Formats: sequence, structure tokens, C-alpha cells
Amino acid sequence: MNEKIVELNVNHLNEQYTFDKIAKQSSGAVIYQSGKATLIAAVAVDPKPAGEDFLPLTVQYVEKSYAAAKIPGGFMKREGKPGDFETLTSRIVDRSLRPLFPKGFYYPVVITIMVVSSDSEVDMQVAALQAASAALFVSDLPVTQSVAAVRIGKIDGKTVINPKLSELAESTLDLYVVGSGEDLLMIEMRALASEKIDDIEMDIIDPMMPEAPIILEHQECNELGEAELIDLISVATGAIKEATQSYETAFRPFVREPLEFVLEDEKIDADLYHFIADQFKDDVNDAIMSMAKSERSTAFSKLKQKVIAAWEARGSEGDQVLVKRVLAEYKKSIVREMILDKEIRADGRGLDEVRPISIETGLLPSVHGSCLFTRGETQVLVTATLGDAKDAQLFDLITSRKSQSERFMVHYNFPGFSVGEAKPMSSPGRRELGHGNLAKRALEPVIDLQHDGTIRLVSEVLESNGSSSMATVCGGSLALRSADVDIVKLVAGVAMGLVSEGEHYAVLTDIMGLEDHDGDMDFKVTGTRDGFTALQMDIKLGGIDLKVLEDALNKASRAKNHILDLMDKAEECVQPSEALPSTEFFTIHPGKIVDIIGKAGATIREIIEKFEVSIDLDREQGGVKVTGEDKEKVHAAKKHILTIADAPIKKQSIYELGKVYHGKVKKIVDFGIFVEMPDGFDALLHISKISKERVSNLSERYREGDEIDVVVMDQNGKKVGLATPEYLN
Repeated sequence: MNEKIVELNVNHLNEQYTFDKIAKQSSGAVIYQSGKATLIAAVAVDPKPAGEDFLPLTVQYVEKSYAAAKIPGGFMKREGKPGDFETLTSRIVDRSLRPLFPKGFYYPVVITIMVVSSDSEVDMQVAALQAASAALFVSDLPVTQSVAAVRIGKIDGKTVINPKLSELAESTLDLYVVGSGEDLLMIEMRALASEKIDDIEMDIIDPMMPEAPIILEHQECNELGEAELIDLISVATGAIKEATQSYETAFRPFVREPLEFVLEDEKIDADLYHFIADQFKDDVNDAIMSMAKSERSTAFSKLKQKVIAAWEARGSEGDQVLVKRVLAEYKKSIVREMILDKEIRADGRGLDEVRPISIETGLLPSVHGSCLFTRGETQVLVTATLGDAKDAQLFDLITSRKSQSERFMVHYNFPGFSVGEAKPMSSPGRRELGHGNLAKRALEPVIDLQHDGTIRLVSEVLESNGSSSMATVCGGSLALRSADVDIVKLVAGVAMGLVSEGEHYAVLTDIMGLEDHDGDMDFKVTGTRDGFTALQMDIKLGGIDLKVLEDALNKASRAKNHILDLMDKAEECVQPSEALPSTEFFTIHPGKIVDIIGKAGATIREIIEKFEVSIDLDREQGGVKVTGEDKEKVHAAKKHILTIADAPIKKQSIYELGKVYHGKVKKIVDFGIFVEMPDGFDALLHISKISKERVSNLSERYREGDEIDVVVMDQNGKKVGLATPEYLN
């Protein structure tokens, strides 16, 4: 084989690209390797144009189970419908590569990325983009730019470029940026919530140490301010510039001889364009006004037939596809001219003006929480449903051997009637999954990390004319309040747009469908009053300058705060739903938790069955949470638990620090061992204090009943810190 191997080390990524080895009948292909991760990316193009006025690009990111040495679960033992992560990754690659194609390139293109070997530390979304970009760059398609993806994290206050997945788990920021040279093409950002420990004296008193304050945790949302976000994007831009220069230099020798494609923009009929401008200017303006009121206006279709009839009447051929394309081009020029030259928008708003907003909460009596949010011609009904831990969505990742659980879900539905289309509802597509994921990333940082149940938000789009995903964020935030979910702050969202010609540009606030279609940017911004929680930016140009991005963020921040003012007023009217389950929170002495559980869990099962409730216990703090549909039964269960806990409390044992005690293994759990001390007191030996080397399986080392030597490291009332002599030596 005449394979060519390129090895690069850019932005903390050790990458290997192998060209001319596989898929030689495709337009371009590459084997990409980083760590143990191996991906195959291949590009294929149909030489016949699609006959439409858009690029029919399809990106397929596929994770093969064998890549992680696994056999697919379920009845069918082969890969089937793509999972959410695969779909979202396909969207990211699509949105990043689409701007690279020349204007008027309307040939069907399919880019396939297959993960054939996995690595638990490799960021697959970065790897997928790098592999697809390399395959496209060396292909015979008219794409002459390489792109690069950079993920930025903040770990212990430090900015980290392309962190490993284990490091990203400790980050307070997830910023994914794609660009080419100094131009930004796509941005996705989410703030990651964290817990902060503060010494706060509460009314909950430890009966054994009444003078000691209880240490509680509160949550930090970690929103980003404008200045910090711009600085971080600037760091990403520098890294992207370095990477794309390296890629283009290294890959250029392997670029295939380009095929010849006729660009549809070259087919624009100048005579037809001037005919429309002379004869139908007023009709086009009327159609634009109609499209400002409906994302799927029929006025433009009627106008097309009118133009065809007039064009044929003068003896010219009425090519419907050509007329549609030229008419759309003229309409686009009028919309952009109005904005850039006259600062007028089709619906009469100012460039920075948000459409009228109305909010209604609690309108569904049998639902835990609901909100009807309307902004202009966009309307969503968002509902919140609360469940317990067993209601969480289970899913698998190719980078993890264990199944994951999702306890906060946002499901977005877009029925055809919302834009006046007569089509039946079907399973969610890529757009629905992407919008739901964006809303989830926007709201997740403000949900209390101590919430131990499952939350499902469902957004039903009832009417759409621009940015129903941002309406979902606003309505979702208030639906959570309506469901009495403890969220740190309200979150609002707004979609920003851009129209530019050379150095002249205009940033648009709260764009509608017409401005999204004919504009140059779709920039969705969400956040609280203190900063941004999530971003999603797509560019239709070759890129965007940081100065323009800073201007857009500044105007988005003002619009966001305006919307939050209205949401604050709506929040004052929120009444908890009667459908909400009844919940009682209270504390007992931690030493009594074992009595509530009973032998082999018999006591707690009896309580759950008798009172029809669910019970959650905090062994360390003595916290008890009782939840049920019947308030009287919940109260009776609480009274019953307090009766069990009301027995005399055994006096707290006092131990000598640094002394070795001979105990017995009483119970083995995932996070450590409960050791019965010589006086009968149960103390926890945490897994991290057993050995200086990582201990993965405690059951292989210890059995219940084993005798064990432990050293008392510290004691704070009911808490006794243990370590093994092995750990201390």
C-alpha cells in the first residue's frame, strides 16, 4: 500500500492521520487516531445536482459497539437507531463544515464518521470533527479550508485546552469552538454547576453537639460574564489558527485532483432578476411583510406563480426552479438592504427590540408544573414532571463501560401545525434533539445538585416564527418554578442574528424565521442576570470577527435581562400545582438511620408499603425525605419514623487520635467500609483511606466479619475519620 501517515501534536492532541489506505472509491477518506481511539471518515458526493437551493449535506457519526469490545444489548445484536450523542455529534460536524462549501454548491454530499476503536479519555466530538475535516480537505470537492475544533475547560480556576474526559468532569466550563484560521464558524458553550462549602449555622441542631454549627452546601451556577467569555473564545481562536495552519500544510500534498462542479449561483438569470425588480418590487415587499408574521407564509409561493405567468407572457421560458431561486435572491437582497441601509426590520421593530412577550404559568391543573410562553409569533407550552431516581433515562457511552443515567431531561417537540404545515407528528429528528439538548444545557446549571429525583421538561411548540428553542428555555425555567423545583436562578434565552456586507454589519436581537433564513448568523444566548449559562452559534459566512461577536454578546445580555424582568413578574404569580406530590423533609440523629432501615431493610419496606410513600435517607447528616401523593399518609409516615427515632440515643464514643483500634468489617459499600469499633460504634473507613494505591474492588480485599486494624484520624461529633496503617505508612 502507498499509505501516507501524518503525525501531529497540536493543542495537546497527539494525532495520526493515514491517507490513501482505505475507502479509495470515496471522494476522500482518512484513518484518524488519538490515543487508543480510531475513527474512519469518508466523503462521498453525487455528481448530479439536487435541484434545490440549498446544500444537501448529510453527516453520519456512528459508534460501533465493537469499538469498546462490547456486543449491542437488546434483542437485535447489531447497531440500530443512532443514540442521542451520535445524533448531536453529527449535528456539530454538519454545522461546522457546511460554511466551507462554496456558495451555489448544491450537490448531495454524505460524510460518514465511524468510531472503530474507543478511548475513555478521548473527546469524541473533537476527534469526529478533526477526522471529517481532514477527509473533506483532501477530497476532490471544492473545499480548500481546513477547520479545527478546540474544547476549553476551567479546572481549579485555570484555563485548559482540550482537556481529557476525566479532567472535563472536574471543569466548571465546557466551551467547544470550531474555526478556520482566525475565523470562528461554530460555538457551543455550557456552564457547569458546582458545589461550594460554607459554614452557615442553621436551626438544625445535632443533639450530641448542640454548640456546633451544621455545615451545609450551596450551589454555584458558574455563569460566564461577557469579558471572560470573549477572553476564552480569544484563547480558542489562537489555538484554532495554529491548528488549521498545521493541518493545511501537512495535508496539502494528499489533496486529490478536484472534480468540476457547476455552481448554481452562476445560473442566476440577470434579465429575470431585473424583471422581478422592475415589475414586482411592491409584491416582494408585501410578501416580506407576510413572512414577518409566519415562518411558512404562502405569500411567497403565490408570488412565484405570478412571476412565472408574467415571465411566460413576454415570451420567456418559465423555469419554476430558476424563478424560485432568482425571486429568493431578490427577496434576500431587499431584506438585507432594509436592515443595513435603513435599519428597518420586516415587522417594524428596531434592531435591538424584543418582540412582545406574554407568560402564563400553572394553566394545566393535573400537571406538576406548566408554562405557556409566547414571544411574537413563537409560542411554546412547557411542562415539568417530577419523578424519583428510578425514572432516570439510562444510556450508554462508548467511552464508558458503565451505563449512565440522566436525571434531568428536556424533550422538544415541533409539530407541523406550528408552522401551518399539514403533516402528521413523528419521532423527533436531529433538529428536535438539538434544540432540546440546548435548552437542557441552558437550564442544568441552575438546578439544585442535591435534587435526588428525576425531572422531565417537555416543550410543545404551538407556533413558530424564530427561536422556539429560546422560548423553551424561558418557559422551562418558569415551569420548573411552577413545579416547585429548587432552582438557583431564572434563566432566559434570546436568538441573535447578523447581516453584513464587507465592514458594514448589523446585529439583530430576537430574530424571526425570515431573518434567520436570509441572515448570516444564528446565535442563541441563554443565561441569568449574572452571566451566560449556554451558547450556540452557527455562521453562514466564512467566519466571524471577535469584535462582532462581542457586540452580539453585549446586545444579547441587554435583551436577556429585559426578558428576565418580565419573567420575574410572572414568577410572582406562580402557585404550586395541586398535582405536586407531598414531601416532608426532617432530620433525626444519624445513629438512628439504621433503626429506620431495619434488618435487611425490613422496617423501611414496611413503612413504604403501609403509607404508600417513597423514602430517601442521608446516613451522614440524618436527613429524611418522605414523598407521596397523599399528604395525610406522608404526615403519618413522618410521625411513624420520628417515633422509631425517639428512643434514647447512645452516648457518642470518644477516641484517641492517632491510636490503632482493632475493629470488624460490618458492611462493604461502593465508597468504603463500615467498621464496628471495639465499643460497638460504627465508623466509616472511606475507600480513599485504605491504600495509597487506587482500590477498585473492595469485595476482593475484605469480607463482612473480617477483623481489621484502623487508625482514628479525626473526630467531629458523630463523624469519625478512619485510615488503615497501610495508608499512613
